[in-house]
Amino acid sequence: MRSTPDITPHLGTLLSFRRDLHANPELKYEEHRTGDKVAAYLTALGLTVHRGLGQTGVVASIYGKGRSKDNPGRSIGIRADMDALPVTEINTFEHISQNKGRMHACGHDGHTTMLLGAATTLAQQPDFDGTVHLIFQPGEEGGAGAKAMMDDGLFEKFPCEAVFALHNWPSLPAGQMAVRVGPIMASTLRFQIKVHGKGGHAAMPHTTLDPIPVACAIVSQLQTLVSRSTDPLDSAVLTVGKITSGTVENIIPDDAIIAGTVRTLKKETREMFIEGIKRISEHVAAAHLCSAEFTLRPGSYPNTTNHAREAKFMAAVMREAVGEDKAFDDVLPAMTSEDFGFMLEAVPGAYGWIGNGPTNGQPGVSLHNPAYDFNDDNIGRGSRFWDLLARRYFEQPAA
Repeated sequence: MRSTPDITPHLGTLLSFRRDLHANPELKYEEHRTGDKVAAYLTALGLTVHRGLGQTGVVASIYGKGRSKDNPGRSIGIRADMDALPVTEINTFEHISQNKGRMHACGHDGHTTMLLGAATTLAQQPDFDGTVHLIFQPGEEGGAGAKAMMDDGLFEKFPCEAVFALHNWPSLPAGQMAVRVGPIMASTLRFQIKVHGKGGHAAMPHTTLDPIPVACAIVSQLQTLVSRSTDPLDSAVLTVGKITSGTVENIIPDDAIIAGTVRTLKKETREMFIEGIKRISEHVAAAHLCSAEFTLRPGSYPNTTNHAREAKFMAAVMREAVGEDKAFDDVLPAMTSEDFGFMLEAVPGAYGWIGNGPTNGQPGVSLHNPAYDFNDDNIGRGSRFWDLLARRYFEQPAA
């Protein structure tokens, strides 16, 4: 096995890059400055940059020895997401967000920087027999940016026999990495139920069909899909996060709108929920002489389900990168969701976690929290891991 180049001389530049991204976060499909910065960095490495897939996506390819665009050999993709969240940051360090109401509260600034670090060393020493496609993706946070890039021809323009991604993980101690075969993140369904009734005066409810108690009854009954329709050995979460209806307290409205999410680890469970929500909402509404209209909303994601060969390979690289005692291949799945699941439906691959540990020494600060920050120690650790994964991939025989 060949040794990998040392990322250490580049860590200062990468640290500044990461903190600049953190200070200048951009929401889904608005990653214009971020895309410019990423493209400029890759261009400085001598790479040809392709832009515009998924609106603001960036892709660059590193060709190994004897390989070229016309003769790429075996190819893999490594994906990093670039977008931030609509969160107002409460940190006090110097690289705090300068864009009010926008924040890298999920560590995508770190994901982008780790992949750029790997690009640096892979471009410096391209002595592997294949091609590495670097995929910088927009719109992961509810924008299905992975699907948008695929719809624009990502895997036709940049064919991959396998694709990989990492997410920083605050509940995993810093220095550790983890992956698993099978589902590692849940699917998410974003749904809306519109209950149609008949409005009127609050003092004369008998002349109306009040949609509000009907909506409340629907919300209550939906939980039976978890408690009575889901296998106890399976996992599912149904959350109603929003109910909207009415204007003032003395008018019964015509309609009530329920909005929520469902998260499941199995595709068949996901399909059961779609049918079940539709059935319950329509029938409960009909029992009260109202009607209900069920719709799936944009931002619904499939399961992030790792393929066995690629997950086992990723686990082996993790053990080499951080040590046998700090790499885990049997981590429990999370009920959060990820649009990398779209890529794994199209191409074999695996998605893993890199431990972030407590944020600024504060335990319990979760992803999407206004105090969150990416652990800068992972810039070097993640860069080395991606470099190692690419080189080791081409050392193994083709599937």
